[in-house]
Amino acid sequence: MTATILIADDDAVQRRLVENMVRRSGYEAIVVEGGDAAIAALTTSDGPVIDALILDLVMPGLDGMGVLAKIREAGISVPVIVQTAHGGIDNVVSAMRAGAHDFVIKPVGIERLQVSLRNALNASALKNELRRVRHSREGRLTFADIITRSETMANVLKVATKAASSSIPVLIEGESGVGKELFARAIHGTGDRSAKPFVAVNCGAIPDNLVESILFGHEKGSFTGATERHTGKFVEASGGTLFLDEVSELPLTAQVKLLRALQEGAVEAVGGRKPVKVDVRIISATNRRLLDRVKGGQFREDLFYRLHVLPLTIPPLRMRRDDIPNLLRHFLARFCAEEHRTINGISGEAMAGLSQLNWPGNIRQLENAVYRAVVMSEGEQLGLSDFPLISAQPAADADTNAPLVMEPVLQRTAPEVISGNEIPIAPLPDAGSLAMLAYDGDMRPLEELESEIIRFAISHYRGQMSEVARRLKIGRSTLYRKLDDIAANEEQ
Repeated sequence: MTATILIADDDAVQRRLVENMVRRSGYEAIVVEGGDAAIAALTTSDGPVIDALILDLVMPGLDGMGVLAKIREAGISVPVIVQTAHGGIDNVVSAMRAGAHDFVIKPVGIERLQVSLRNALNASALKNELRRVRHSREGRLTFADIITRSETMANVLKVATKAASSSIPVLIEGESGVGKELFARAIHGTGDRSAKPFVAVNCGAIPDNLVESILFGHEKGSFTGATERHTGKFVEASGGTLFLDEVSELPLTAQVKLLRALQEGAVEAVGGRKPVKVDVRIISATNRRLLDRVKGGQFREDLFYRLHVLPLTIPPLRMRRDDIPNLLRHFLARFCAEEHRTINGISGEAMAGLSQLNWPGNIRQLENAVYRAVVMSEGEQLGLSDFPLISAQPAADADTNAPLVMEPVLQRTAPEVISGNEIPIAPLPDAGSLAMLAYDGDMRPLEELESEIIRFAISHYRGQMSEVARRLKIGRSTLYRKLDDIAANEEQ
């Protein structure tokens, strides 16, 4: 699924021009005529998810600055690119301070708009990915942290959201790597127990002779090697959620005691004399079909019905291929930041190949493929050669998967011209330089020279403040401070 760009402009001609450029760049476009309509599109729960907003600053009614204020008040994190025919310094400073990601001056060219949109989407993906990683570490994951827009996932999310508001036992089934633990953490993080512990246990990684001790605890000296008392995962998770991953791998002897603990709401430690009351919410997961394990005699039927109160089946990645572009964007942003790499995107050929793979390892395999590509790549764009699994694995039916282009390239029809990014601008003098400099044969104050250079840079790079700061070899905060000083001097 391609990114969706919202365009808000009261000028019908400008709306049509920008809409055409957005669509030619490979994105979906939604157009509205004013600020109130833009806020309505951003806050509605029924419409498509908006990935970025191209916002006109000067509009009747709720203008661009008012929209930015309402976006900030509502806590909406969509990146905003503001555009206006009035490119004064005051507008630049006000829009950036109000939360705009970038600034373009009408009429904007398609290449400039492409760069701005790409940077905005990449920055947004990185911000969301870092937030998701932080929430995961802090145990505060919610359904907003799950990266999906697939229709096949909509019903799963709906059921999981309802389950989060109660303490009903949930059984999550799905192949390895689809994100079962992520869903379990989101259910916990959205429910009333979010402030309490979330304790995860991989039942398939525990030796058979230690299952009871780890789950229910043991007393000191209760068996050889029990040198200290251990409370167990049930007691550790009391008041919160206990996540039993790969619950189908539990030995039958441990299943009996688990069933008793669920029935009575109490656990008895190995070597203990009396049961201990616990209040835990049980979420279990398995990559096997648990009912088949029951029929085969490897899992107790009575325990199955205790765990299988609310089943959730997460579809594999090959059944929701429209999630692949968003997942790629998030993983690429994260790993580029972690590895200090500058990679602009993924080629159309590579995107088409990645979208057609069967992905037996699901999202985990996709994540690892992007990680490897970022580390091993030597260019600024990932291509087919950076994903050897494309040629190593059989592809899906290509007729059902149109090529996906993350970083579209415009076919040039005009003669080649020198890009503005290749025209150098002299860096600003240091603060300790002479107060007077020779410039075009005149002696002018340093402040006046700085002002002229900054104005020229902003005009030349059409308000792209990051590029202006880079070309002038100063930080963005220093640039904004100098703009404030210029505006203050003009008012005097």
